[in-house]
Amino acid sequence: MPLSPPVARREAHHRVIDMRAYAREDGLYDIEAHLVDTKPFDFERLAQPHPTPAGQPLHDISVRMTVDADYLVRAIEASSDVTPYPLCKGAETTLQVLVGERIARGWSAKVKERLRGAASCTHLMEMLIPLATTAFQGIRGLQPKDERRPVVGGVPSQLDTCYTYGRSREVVQRLWPQHYVPAEKQPS
Repeated sequence: MPLSPPVARREAHHRVIDMRAYAREDGLYDIEAHLVDTKPFDFERLAQPHPTPAGQPLHDISVRMTVDADYLVRAIEASSDVTPYPLCKGAETTLQVLVGERIARGWSAKVKERLRGAASCTHLMEMLIPLATTAFQGIRGLQPKDERRPVVGGVPSQLDTCYTYGRSREVVQRLWPQHYVPAEKQPS
């Protein structure tokens, strides 16, 4: 079902984020994100002598994270092609603190802990969080069907990771009946 019809309005900002996963010939995977911000009007920026013309990027930023089949981050790079200040490009190297980390439960908290505030670029940090989901979708999509639901410590790795995989949901009852708990028996 689509969204309800909106009230009369005018666009104030347009952000496009494109994420893709690639299987490399060397057995690794490149997970990429590209963010572009534009405005439909000329925009005056702080400390800039001229406004950014309507439709011209305010930000044009990319990230490439290389991971292995176990979701271990092997390499990461960023490119800040359009930013408000030349100094912003310095944040590209701050992502190196994630090399050697594994994309798993807690990834979002780890990214925020290491890169929040003045430690990095907010937009780079924001892209790294959903890149984890893109990695899972890309890598698992290439695996045989029976290998897509790994079990960790006797528990399916997807259990309780979202609404549909909640222990009281019908999908869990069908896929993993031994882990199903009716809603009325769930701890409050």
